[in-house]
Amino acid sequence: MTTVVPPVASTPVHELIEKIRQRTAVVGVIGLGYVGLPLLIEFHRAGFPVMGLDIDQAKIDHLRAGKSYILHIPSAAVSEMAKSDRFAVSVNMADAAKCDALLLCVPTPLTHHREPDISYVVKTSESIAPALHAGQIVILESTTYPGTTDEVMVPVLENGSGLKAGVDFLVAYSPEREDPSNKNFQTATIPKVVGGGTPEALEAAVALYDAVVVKTVPVSSTRVAEAAKLVENIFRCVNIAMVNELKVVFARMGIDIWEVIEAAKTKPFGFMPFYPGPGLGGHCIPIDPFYLTWKAREYEIPTRFIELAGEINTDMPKYVVSQTMEALNDQGKALKGSRVLLLGLAYKADVDDLRESPTLKLIELFEARGAKVLYHDPHIPEIMMTREHAELAGRKSVPLDEAATCDVVVISTAHSAVDYARLGQLASVIVDTRNAMANVAKPKAAVYKA
Repeated sequence: MTTVVPPVASTPVHELIEKIRQRTAVVGVIGLGYVGLPLLIEFHRAGFPVMGLDIDQAKIDHLRAGKSYILHIPSAAVSEMAKSDRFAVSVNMADAAKCDALLLCVPTPLTHHREPDISYVVKTSESIAPALHAGQIVILESTTYPGTTDEVMVPVLENGSGLKAGVDFLVAYSPEREDPSNKNFQTATIPKVVGGGTPEALEAAVALYDAVVVKTVPVSSTRVAEAAKLVENIFRCVNIAMVNELKVVFARMGIDIWEVIEAAKTKPFGFMPFYPGPGLGGHCIPIDPFYLTWKAREYEIPTRFIELAGEINTDMPKYVVSQTMEALNDQGKALKGSRVLLLGLAYKADVDDLRESPTLKLIELFEARGAKVLYHDPHIPEIMMTREHAELAGRKSVPLDEAATCDVVVISTAHSAVDYARLGQLASVIVDTRNAMANVAKPKAAVYKA
């Protein structure tokens, strides 16, 4: 007698994974900024139907018109996507119901008390929860403390949808690793760490990212994936703090930190170069270490090393101001009443991103001491509204020629679009925090390193 084995019933999870493998799954990206927009483009390039969701109508309008609003993302890439019948955008979070995979790329800043602000994760989860249905996967990409996915996002999604994570829908965490303007690594060429709430969630998330990135790195849980992202950025924060501290020490000794680093990095093992600056900027390094510091308090564990690095980096704008005062003093001038041109508003070279930029802090510090402050940035024509420096919104970039009318120019961001040789002829005094004048021959200006 032949035993008949009944076929295994298809489940929503199996159907989702099959859709991903067939690239018919609709991938929704929520938050179309520096992380979300590149992801949307890559999934579209891989053949998936995509939907971009954002509360900013201006971004939606730009995308529908096939235009980019981020400097390092060419409009041609957006235009190609916008012409496709596999592309849609919306400000209506109810449209999340049309997606099979939902990737949350929302901000995770700090509060004024330097504690995690996960309100964007909570509000976004609340807004999409009513639209959830069986067979979807929700993946958080925002940098955050270990436990956020399971302890914060999942309960909000379950309460708002009436569904059960791991049973009706899947949850995973995969931290973003964007480095804007990096010509060597873009979204598709950067390995992706992935942690799932269940083995099925991990399988689905890995299958999804395998379609668009060079390599996926599965880990045992969402908490491990969340911790991995923090370790990456704490590593950078601590090492940058070290060279910032060494810069101050070596300057007192009459030693150029930049020359020291160039010499040290010739060692082919055991050393990795990091470079000093006027402070930390961007959405990761100034913020992420404090997410772990805050979470560690729950376990009564101090994080002295991280907090010390944060203190050193936070104090760097004050050091730049003090060095500028000394440079002006050499010219017989006081900072009070002087015209100061800050060169570079973005937090790093060749981007239009001013999030957490130390230049914003420099503006406040210089003006508090009575200086008249101007800025020049070829990529940021006007200061947009920011959470920490709202009073600076609306200020406009001045032409580089204004350097000739100022008492001192402070190079805070070394954009490659700036003609530093010309700057050296226009300015009378330059305080260089980025070693941008190193290769300028015979500048007319007196150049000081800070």
